Amino acid sequence: MAREELDTETRLVNLPPTPRQRHAAFAVAALLLVGFLVTAPLANRTMPRIGAFLPAVVAAISVIDFITSILLFAHFSIYRSRALLALASGYLFTALIVIPNALTFPGAFSPTGLLDASPQSAGWLYFFWHTGFAAALLVYASLKGRKASKDDVGASAAFAIGWSAAIVALVVCGLTLLTTAGASLLPQLFTDGTHFSPAADHFFLFMFVVCAFAFFAVWSRRRSVLDYWLIIVALALICEVALSLAGSARFSLGFYANRTFSLITSATILVLLLAETTKLYARLARSNMMLQHERSNRLMNMEAMVASISHEVRQPLTSIVANSNTARRFLGRQPPDFNEVRSALDRIESNSHRASQIFDSFRALFGRTGQGEMPIDVNEMVLEVLQIMRGELKDNEIATRIELMPELPLIMGHKGQLQEVLINLIHNAIEAMGAIQDGNRILQVKTTRHGDDAILLAVEDSGPGVDPKKADSIFDAFVSMKPQGTGLGLAICRMIVERHDGQISACPAEPQGTIFRVVLPVR
Repeated sequence: MAREELDTETRLVNLPPTPRQRHAAFAVAALLLVGFLVTAPLANRTMPRIGAFLPAVVAAISVIDFITSILLFAHFSIYRSRALLALASGYLFTALIVIPNALTFPGAFSPTGLLDASPQSAGWLYFFWHTGFAAALLVYASLKGRKASKDDVGASAAFAIGWSAAIVALVVCGLTLLTTAGASLLPQLFTDGTHFSPAADHFFLFMFVVCAFAFFAVWSRRRSVLDYWLIIVALALICEVALSLAGSARFSLGFYANRTFSLITSATILVLLLAETTKLYARLARSNMMLQHERSNRLMNMEAMVASISHEVRQPLTSIVANSNTARRFLGRQPPDFNEVRSALDRIESNSHRASQIFDSFRALFGRTGQGEMPIDVNEMVLEVLQIMRGELKDNEIATRIELMPELPLIMGHKGQLQEVLINLIHNAIEAMGAIQDGNRILQVKTTRHGDDAILLAVEDSGPGVDPKKADSIFDAFVSMKPQGTGLGLAICRMIVERHDGQISACPAEPQGTIFRVVLPVR
């Protein structure tokens, strides 16, 4: 299956920030600047040497950046953005290079550092660490505006991630080897294990310029919430390098503040990724729940559709079977009663046409509003329906009383649908009067004017009636007063009447029974 294009508003690299998120980013930036301005004048103040400080901070930075890189690689595997791949590689680079930086730092694990380090090793690893991460931000900013090519989309994400991780690991190993075994090839950054050499300022200034370029590159192309927080990261990086320029030795106030800014640089994006990933997964969970709910509703709608079609078609099919039996019975007489046979066959033909009309009515009911409308004479429609139901009324010994107001205006509507409404009401009346044992079964159908711009069609039976408290709910789907009822007939009637801008209601009749009133506007 082809990979679907993802909505850009759900992508981490394009997720637009809210005003609240922008204000939060600017607030953090302001706090960073305040912290820098307070610390910078005191950067050279000598502080007590805390041997466990650097290993603890470096361990935290390594773990945080490693988790951040994993999350970014995971987002890359979804969105296939080269910008995310570069950013993830930058965080993986930091997570790995801080390890030899701590191991080679004088006094952290041994007086002169591990890995046969020289006094310059940790300083050069610090330089490569910050310059390399700033370069990753520059690459991210330059790539984030580019659209993924077909090769990017079709390529294996695991392959790209694997090669990126391998290259980063090789670079870190190479730099570690260069700063330890090849330390003599590099300029001196420290005159001893603590104080900077005059040449160090030039390299720190170069590092500051690279970090500044990274800051302005991300700032100029900011669009997403990730961009705003990467601006904070770049700002913390600039403050950190600036404190290195302001200081002149290790274990000064600037040195400890420097590592604090490094920790802020690492933690910022991790917090953002965790927060945004949680939001995205929460949104995904809600979408999945809505999808399941919609799927259930569609299944229910399909079940209701099938049940309603079955409910409507069963009536003419039942009449066809009954008339077929009647025709067979009259053919079996001696001599055969051909007049009755002909009448039964006419009813079979009529019910066959009616079954076909039911499907047409359903197609129109669930199609576009107004499709298949025509002028309708309500009185004529009533007589046609009573003719259709004549056999069923006769079989159930029901007397019919008709009161049709002459010269009613025509209405606009779908004749087949309105016939089904009337057939449903009459059929329900027949079933309701089936419980009457004394034979007093009367069906009354009446038409009259309802105000100046509507026609009232009333169907009254002499059955046991409907509880007045339940008169409104009987038109709801799946609500039935009959043990074997589907609860769809009256619901469909209401749907049809409302599609014709009309109203349908039920109320008790006197002395017993139920009156269904259908009000249809004259259009």
